[in-house]
Amino acid sequence: MKIFWQSFVDASLNAPYLAKLSSYLNEIAAPGTSVHVAGMTPPDRDFGRLSEFRCAIAAIDNGLQAEDDGFDAYVMGHFQDPGLYELRSALQIPVVGTGEATLLAASQLGRRLGLVTIDKVFSTYHYEQADRYGLGQRIGGVVGLGCKPEDFSEAFAGNESARLSMLADFTVCAQPLIEAGCDVLVPAGVLPGLLLCSEHNLRVAHAPVVNCAAVALKSAEMWVQLQRLNGTQPSRGPSFALASRRAREDFSRLARHGGASFAAATKTPSEAYR
Repeated sequence: MKIFWQSFVDASLNAPYLAKLSSYLNEIAAPGTSVHVAGMTPPDRDFGRLSEFRCAIAAIDNGLQAEDDGFDAYVMGHFQDPGLYELRSALQIPVVGTGEATLLAASQLGRRLGLVTIDKVFSTYHYEQADRYGLGQRIGGVVGLGCKPEDFSEAFAGNESARLSMLADFTVCAQPLIEAGCDVLVPAGVLPGLLLCSEHNLRVAHAPVVNCAAVALKSAEMWVQLQRLNGTQPSRGPSFALASRRAREDFSRLARHGGASFAAATKTPSEAYR
């Protein structure tokens, strides 16, 4: 089984994180499973809707290529899951969103979910996510760590005091969620999720902390196995009707060449000279 994991960080700027992520995912993968972790340049560096949308375009294009390259599943390794439904409608291999898989798994562990995200700017996005996945009423609150991806570099490079400091920050941020009645905690991002992955049975008060990286990977393995076992795939009705080959090709041209080049590339010979 070959799994393609799409991160939204830069491979050079966040090399310690991607190295740690790749090592961890391949370490916990089932026997015979390999995980390829891909970064993105430019990364999701300006937190906001436009940046999320731009990165989604690149992530979808990489997903189209991953299927062509023979990968068995695709993981959107960015908790907000931008472009998840579009990609699921474009591929015939399983497509797993880290946010979707983690929130659905967390909902089986308790009734009130508390999310700790990298930055509070994502709070609105996470409430929208929960609504989209039918879990809006289960969210007890969202708090932000106030971090940037590069803030995690020291911890992932092996600086134990940096890791413990960030772990303490996570616990402090999560405390108001516990006081608000949350009984499950979700690191709403693979960066904070990976930071906590070495902690066994991690809890803040009574609330278990869900490892989103592990959940996403194991979800991908499960869906590949189910597809192989009995052909289980997403609905190809209105929810995720399969995109045509032409739609895939048009999207790839746009993603790789930009608007002006795309317009020229799709004109008929007579139109090109108008």
